Amino acid sequence: MKVILIRHGKTKGNSLGKLIGVTDEGLCAEGAEEIKKRTYPTADTVFVSPLKRCVETARLIYGDTPFSIAEDMREMNFGIFENKSHEELKNDPCYIKWLETNCESSIPQGETKQEFTNRCVLAFKSAVEKAKGDTAFVVHGGTVMAVLSAMTGQAFHSFLLKNGQGYVCEYDGEKLIVKEKLE
Repeated sequence: MKVILIRHGKTKGNSLGKLIGVTDEGLCAEGAEEIKKRTYPTADTVFVSPLKRCVETARLIYGDTPFSIAEDMREMNFGIFENKSHEELKNDPCYIKWLETNCESSIPQGETKQEFTNRCVLAFKSAVEKAKGDTAFVVHGGTVMAVLSAMTGQAFHSFLLKNGQGYVCEYDGEKLIVKEKLE
């Protein structure tokens, strides 16, 4: 099965370098324009994170194609770091510890990277069981990294994407095999 994983378009928070997880902001004008200029593979089935930035991106890419909301493919909950930039957090002891542990330690009022990854992988597997044909996921950068790292065995940050980028993969029922990066 062909699987297309797409990171949503740019938001104001992304432009400001903020950690935007559960904050439900839409695309900024620049982000919408960037998505409109790109070409994406077609899909028979489309799953979308429930957050506005993903729903808006999916509508720009796939038009009136019906899509299903994949609730648990939303971005990581950054807890007390939510909607803050590195500059705002650089002296926060919890943030420093989180960075020193390669973002593995817990975030107060948020979720750990492992909890987040487990949630995303379960949601991905549930969605592909229902999918018919080529399947697209319009989700978050962290969601793409979580799913691909867990299902390829490669490092989490090796799948870092800019807004609007993505990956075309083959899914064999157990593993994802990356075939192409959508620049």
